[in-house]
Amino acid sequence: MSIATLLAIGSGGFIGAILRAYITGVVNHHFSHDIPFGTLAVNLIGSFIMGVLIAYFMQVSINVHLKSFLTTGILGALTTYSTFAMESFLLIQGGSLLLAGLNITLNVFGTIFMASGGYYLIQSIFKS
Repeated sequence: MSIATLLAIGSGGFIGAILRAYITGVVNHHFSHDIPFGTLAVNLIGSFIMGVLIAYFMQVSINVHLKSFLTTGILGALTTYSTFAMESFLLIQGGSLLLAGLNITLNVFGTIFMASGGYYLIQSIFKS
């Protein structure tokens, strides 16, 4: 992997991490904390954008550094699978099995739904 690709990923990661902190903070400020909705929000948003980007990249030629900046960098830092895993574990450990199950279900199926939604949105635009 080239230095340019690593720098693209690193600079994208910087932006994604800031976006994650900001979005999580805003969402958690406005919604109940029984389920970690901030983590859910960044995972859903990131999954949708990933679907959009992958579908777009299949239609157009894109510079590998820009692709790495957007996907591995920004979206890699924006989405929070490890945080989701720990929050789910803590809900289980605290005896909140129903909330843990809901959190896991929303994150797993929600992110797949959003990724496919973004993908099919761009596919339909390019087919028009």
